[in-house]
Amino acid sequence: MPIKKIRPITTGQRNISVQSFKDVTASEPEKSLISIRKTHAGRTNGKITVRHQGGGHKRFLRDVDFIRSRFDIPATVKTIEYDPNRGGRIALISYRDGVKSYVLAPDGLNVGDVIVSSKTEAEIQLGNRLPLEKIPVGTPIHSVELVPGKGGQLGRGAGARVEFMAIEDDWAVLKLPSGESRRVPKSAMATIGTVSNPDWHLVRWGKAGRMRHRGIKPTVRGKVMNPVDHPHGGGEGKHPIGMKFAKTKWGKHALGVKTRRRKLGSDKHIIQRRKGNKL
Repeated sequence: MPIKKIRPITTGQRNISVQSFKDVTASEPEKSLISIRKTHAGRTNGKITVRHQGGGHKRFLRDVDFIRSRFDIPATVKTIEYDPNRGGRIALISYRDGVKSYVLAPDGLNVGDVIVSSKTEAEIQLGNRLPLEKIPVGTPIHSVELVPGKGGQLGRGAGARVEFMAIEDDWAVLKLPSGESRRVPKSAMATIGTVSNPDWHLVRWGKAGRMRHRGIKPTVRGKVMNPVDHPHGGGEGKHPIGMKFAKTKWGKHALGVKTRRRKLGSDKHIIQRRKGNKL
């Protein structure tokens, strides 16, 4: 998906780029597969618990099938659609028995293609879903299960591709887009291909108004606040924060904080930590 630059006829358009929707073949979603998306604006019981959230354009949730448990039933791709809740495209598929479903669209999937999900044997082609033990090592995959039967959890973002490194006993070794290498059960299901819309990360939002449409409110630096509002606040003119480490609004360490819970059961399956992880 190429990125289009806007001819800057206004100041707000000077640094903007937008997606090209040439790959999208339908303008309206399937009504039987959408639901209302409730907005909470970062509030719990009326109190702001997550800042910088609120507003935004109304949007429907698409019921995307990450499990694809209708095994050995061929499905035809009817449309490639835009999903406002994710970067990648989604595909509306129709099974041979008439059931419709949304799935993540791999890059290169086209209307009219036939895909299938199987636990036994299926052709190694774009969009097919198989257990890792049935997929050749080195094949690019996405939407990989952590727990067999739970549905795809790894490699679901726009342009994401999981590298299938090896099979060791009952485990498959994967390298994730983050750089982390880990083991998952070889019976876990994965979809062949790379998630669509790989240029999503190149979009330049350009102005605050577009971020407000996404439901993201402005973020103000602590340095420009008053001392009563932030530990970094106060002072005359430009100045450093004046303390040994950056703090959050509530006085806790703001940088280099370990966020992963200790003693997780899945720690033993991580072979190499993700890039930049200081744990």
